[in-house]
Amino acid sequence: MRRVLRPLWVFLALLFLAEAWLWDHLSPVVARVVGFIPWQALKHWLAQAIERLPPWAALVVFVIPLLALLPLKFLEVYFLATHNWLGAIAVIVFAKLFGLGVTAFIFDATRDKLLQMAWFRALYEWMLRVRAWAHAITEPVRARMKEFAALFRRERNGRFIRWLSRLRRNAFRRAA
Repeated sequence: MRRVLRPLWVFLALLFLAEAWLWDHLSPVVARVVGFIPWQALKHWLAQAIERLPPWAALVVFVIPLLALLPLKFLEVYFLATHNWLGAIAVIVFAKLFGLGVTAFIFDATRDKLLQMAWFRALYEWMLRVRAWAHAITEPVRARMKEFAALFRRERNGRFIRWLSRLRRNAFRRAA
């Protein structure tokens, strides 16, 4: 049974790591975009307001972006129902990137308050353990992917093209 479930666990771990990668890389981008907002007084006021909030209110501030994205979810469903696949994909990608980026930014602003709640701290530490587990379980897959990606490097193009040509010739021989 363990052998059957292993690909599922690796797939789930890769999805989790993709989310974590997006989180890590979108947080600075959103911080930079927010940095362009010329309302320094508003940003300063927002930071102070979050600092004065109790932990449960900071949790409400943390959840607001999820609620703000709800209309986009309805738009996704509409596009899927009307078979507008490109529109659905565009909205899904935009909602994912925007939602992750804004949530990462707000989490950075509210992290200290949220970690004051014992259940949130336990959940946060559990997520860090899951992230470490995902890295451990996907290490062999990521190593194989790096080996495969090495075939496409510029200094190895000649060898890769010869290998691809050999595969193509063999395929045509079998077809004939």
